[in-house]
Amino acid sequence: MVPLKRTLAGGLVLLAISSVQAAEPRNIFLQGGSQPGATACMACHGMDGMGVAPAGFPRLAGLSADYLSKQLRDFREGSRVSPVMQPLASALTSDEIRSVTTALAAMPAPTAPTVSRSQVVKSVGQSLALRGAWERNIPECVSCHGPGGAGVGSAFPPLANQPALYLAGQLNAWREGLRRNDPSDLMGHIAKAMTAEEVKAVAEYFATLAPQEAAQ
Repeated sequence: MVPLKRTLAGGLVLLAISSVQAAEPRNIFLQGGSQPGATACMACHGMDGMGVAPAGFPRLAGLSADYLSKQLRDFREGSRVSPVMQPLASALTSDEIRSVTTALAAMPAPTAPTVSRSQVVKSVGQSLALRGAWERNIPECVSCHGPGGAGVGSAFPPLANQPALYLAGQLNAWREGLRRNDPSDLMGHIAKAMTAEEVKAVAEYFATLAPQEAAQ
C-alpha cells in the first residue's frame, strides 16, 4: 500500500507541473487563456500564427510583442473596434497578454523582400507604397513601415504578406473613425485622403509581395 504522504506529495508535484504547463506562453496561443472568453489564438490565426488570408485574419507570428500587447489593450479599451477581438482581449489577464505576445514575437515568420524605392512603379498600389501622393499629404507607406513593408519597431507593424482583406479593412476602419489607436491619428489622416480604389490597390500590393523564407 502506497503511504499517504507519498501519494499526497505525488499529487502536489503533478499539480505544480500542470500549473507550469498552463502558464506557458505557447499554451495560451494554442489553448486559450484562463477565462472562458479567452479562446485560442490559433483558431483564427492558424496553427503557425501566419493568419488565414481568405478570411482576412492577419499574421501574428513575428510581430513585435510590444505592438501586439498594445493592440490587445486597445481592444479592451475600445480605441480599436472588433466584435471578435474586443471580448477576447477583455478576457485575457495582463500576464496572459504579456506571455502570448512574447511567444508570438518569437514564432518564425517570413521576411519582407528587399524593394527599392527607386524602381519603376507599375501599379497604383505600388506607387502609393513606394512614392506616396504628397500632393494629398499621403506619404509613401515604406517611409514608416520600412523597406518592403517589413515593419519598424513596436510602432509600425509589417504590411508585407498580410492578407489584403485585413489591410483594406484596417484602412477603412481608420477612414470611418472606428480605429483611433495611433499617435496623433496619423493613419486616420492618411486613410481619409485615400480613395476606395487606392485602399484596395495598396492592400493587394503588400499582400502579394513574395516573402523570403521564414526566419528560424
